[in-house]
This record gives sequence, C-alpha cells and structure tokens, in this order.
Amino acid sequence: MIDFTGKTVLVTAASRGIGRGIALGFRDAGATVHINGTRAKPSDYDQPLDGLTYHQADLSQSEQRKWLAEAVGPVDVLVNNFGGSVPNEYDFEGFVASINHNLFAAAELAFLYCECLASRRGSIVNIGSAASHVALREVPGYTAGKSGMWGLTRVLADRWAPKGIRVNMIAPGFVDTDLTGHMRTDPEREKRLIASVPMKRWGRPDEMAGAALFLASDLASYVTGVSLAVDGGLLVR
Repeated sequence: MIDFTGKTVLVTAASRGIGRGIALGFRDAGATVHINGTRAKPSDYDQPLDGLTYHQADLSQSEQRKWLAEAVGPVDVLVNNFGGSVPNEYDFEGFVASINHNLFAAAELAFLYCECLASRRGSIVNIGSAASHVALREVPGYTAGKSGMWGLTRVLADRWAPKGIRVNMIAPGFVDTDLTGHMRTDPEREKRLIASVPMKRWGRPDEMAGAALFLASDLASYVTGVSLAVDGGLLVR
C-alpha cells in the first residue's frame, strides 16, 4: 500500500541503527534514498548499505549541513534522524553540543529544504525520542534537544501547512542498535529497562521504519504535527 517509486528521500545519519532501518524501508518501497555518515565510503561500515546513495558529511557542522543539502538536491521526504547523546552533558559545553546534535541540525535542514518541499508537497519526519516527552536524567542535553524537536515539529507543522508541507515526529523507545549497546552490558540494568516496557522487549530498527513510512506516505495525508510513539507502550506508564 505504501509506494515511494519516483520519490527522493534523504535520511540523515543512516549508516547504522534506526536511520539505516528507515532508509532501507524507503528503499524497499521504491524510493531513491540518500544517506550520510562520517566515514569515507559505505564499505567502511559493518552492515551493508546496498541501494542507498551515500554522502560523507558530519552534520554537527552547519557548513556540512548546507553542503549535504546541495549535494543531494531536491527531495520529497526529509527524515531528520541525526542526533544522540554526547559526553559530559552536565558540563555546559557538552550540553550545547548535544542541543546542536539533537535540535539545531534538524532545524537547519528543515529550513534549507522548506521551499523545495513546498514545491513537491513533501513532508518531514523528525526522529525524536521517548525523551521528547519524559526526562532522562543522565543526559540533560539530549532530553532538552529531543523535547525541542517535538516543539519544532509542532510549530513547523502549523506554519508550513499552508505550503503543503506535513511535519511529524516519531518517538522511539528502547531500540536494539549498537548505540544502545551500553544499556545491555549490565544484565540487571537491562532487566529494569525492559520491565518498564509493557511489551517486554527491545524495539527493532525496521519497526521504526514502518512508522516513518506511514507518516511520509499518502496514508497520512491529513496528519501533521503529531508525535507517534514507537516504544512498546513505554510512555503509557
């Protein structure tokens, strides 16, 4: 039912994890998919990136964001997946770096692509987090940045609806990726985490892809400004 044949999609930071799962989902739905990562070439990654157009770009830098938008060119869907926690977020420099990762990069790319998306009646899918709605006390910058992503999603959805752009967010819970591997090194900690999830398991990257494809598709043509939790019920509690 979801067909992106003839559409062009940019999924940021999609060399692994949630981003890779989403990029592969769009690829399998027929889209031309562009991704970025920081390594020199796709073969430098452990998992295959077949069928995806790769660009080397560090999106923590504004100039690299501008370069990527120019290199990719017009898109129908922008998936702002770049983000993550950084060291020492209770130090101000670490806090600012985390806000840059988790909010500023998405905002700048959205602004860069606004007119293009308007001309194509395209959409933006921002990748937030359960931390967009609840506090993760270990990572104040990440929590603030992802909370800001939810605010950005709502305001852009409101402002850009007359342009024909839909802006939505998915809020993943605990997803089994290499970036969450540190949560599984302590069996007792992992047990506590999974106990907080009504479905009692980790999510998979392809399950994030299903939500992103839905929000970007015509099935969601009357949906904008929403946060779709993909968390096994975590936010219910």
